[in-house]
Amino acid sequence: MSVVVRNLQKVVPLRRARLRKDADTIRHILGIRNFDLGIVCVDDRRIQQINHTYRRKDRPTDVLSFPFHEGLRPGKMPCSLHRDELNLGDIFLGVEFIMRQCQEDSLDLHGTLTVMIAHGICHLLGYRHETEEDWSEMLQKESYILGEYNRLTGQHLLPLMKRCHEDR
Repeated sequence: MSVVVRNLQKVVPLRRARLRKDADTIRHILGIRNFDLGIVCVDDRRIQQINHTYRRKDRPTDVLSFPFHEGLRPGKMPCSLHRDELNLGDIFLGVEFIMRQCQEDSLDLHGTLTVMIAHGICHLLGYRHETEEDWSEMLQKESYILGEYNRLTGQHLLPLMKRCHEDR
């Protein structure tokens, strides 16, 4: 199955092949390589529109996830009966917003995009951060994913997850 990366913005230069490879590594870690995944890179204007439409928050954000399989419980893999259901969903990366955060915090853009992909995939698999308990469960999953990613790649990525009350 495949990872499709679309770059619909022109503000931040990106290497789609590297993002695709990192997303594929994360799918491998989670044992979900047989599921398709879409990653769409957008600018502030587009991510703000999407955030307003789907979350009623009229501001740019870093990542939004749209799962193919609704209502998954965290840690449960999608049960697909047909080939056309082997889809995790789509992740929208607000790369202009992420770039600003990286500049403010002196972080590597590509590493941060990889962390955001891991965060987005967790959302596609049913993880949330609405409550402290949810936040803790999702942080544990992201820490596992990035720990394995670091072991496989030699990187030193850490979750950038905000506590649930910071993004309300």
